Amino acid sequence: MGGSELKYIKEAFDTNWISQFGNNIDHFENILEEYLGENSFVAALSSGTAAIHLALRLLNVEEGDFVICQSFTFVASVNPVLYLKAVPILVDSEPSTFNLCPNALEDAVKFCLQKGKKPKAIIAVSLYGMPFMVDEILEISRKYDIPLIEDSAEALGSKYNNQACGTFGDLSIISFNGNKIITTSGGGILISKSQITKNRTIYLATQAKENEDFYSHSELGYNYRISNISAGIGRGQMEVLEERIRARRENHVFYKELFESFDDLHLFSEPSAKFYSNYWLNVILIDGEYWDKKKMRSIFYENSIETRYLWKPMHLQVLYKDCIFFGSNISGAFFDRGLCLPSGSNITENCKERITRALYDYRN
Repeated sequence: MGGSELKYIKEAFDTNWISQFGNNIDHFENILEEYLGENSFVAALSSGTAAIHLALRLLNVEEGDFVICQSFTFVASVNPVLYLKAVPILVDSEPSTFNLCPNALEDAVKFCLQKGKKPKAIIAVSLYGMPFMVDEILEISRKYDIPLIEDSAEALGSKYNNQACGTFGDLSIISFNGNKIITTSGGGILISKSQITKNRTIYLATQAKENEDFYSHSELGYNYRISNISAGIGRGQMEVLEERIRARRENHVFYKELFESFDDLHLFSEPSAKFYSNYWLNVILIDGEYWDKKKMRSIFYENSIETRYLWKPMHLQVLYKDCIFFGSNISGAFFDRGLCLPSGSNITENCKERITRALYDYRN
């Protein structure tokens, strides 16, 4: 926490607005709209998953529709497709960003068209805070006139060509879950290009209530609005966002220097100057026979250093094993070779020394 969150939570209690209405929500949305830039209209919701679900609803995704999804991601990026009984078409990664492969994406689009069903949407993820190949993905989206849902759940503060992630999609989402670079305890936003779309998002997120005086409903809505208390946490967190990004990027510099002398350990890094990652998570890929992912993880664990495996791609999950998949299993190879390293904004110099010692003890 940054320190000022309690001030805004107290404001919610003092004004007796603690649920889904109140000044904190309005201020939080305004701060984010200013941060993201012109033509960004923000609706604050209960989660990033809710935001993806509503994005699909706004695009009129229905039962049986095709939705192209990035396979290498957390399951919440794809589950909302199933909520609507639509059909996920899974697409592999390309190696430089870990994100949606443009060639495999176009193959998937052509397959859908051959089946006589143009996809209703493409969901592209900026995994671990790294922007996807925006120019190439947008070109395909526009070429085939398929709306792009930008899943920047992990990428607040990241940029592509100096433009903020969360502003490239026809609809975009960001998450404020407890593990993200800043948090509202649980929450997310849906970003659109117009006030009209923002208003409809809020309408759907508040049970599609049509009348201020009594409960009138003509279509399905959801209980997806953020609370005034959570939005208050978000207001305080936005005050320290730049500090958090700086800390995460400093972690990456530490890891870059640490792994320079290891030819068979590769740190996941920005592929070019176009990409600016918040480095929400730092990831290594392990090559060669000397290093073993499970052994390395156990060495870190014995030194009270937490590591985690990468997201298991959707096409390798039991839930999605029957889905059509386009690609050559690049993301599966990443899952086999990769580890997520400690990446919190509060890692101390002592923590870094322990990580360094554990790594060199393992090599020696």
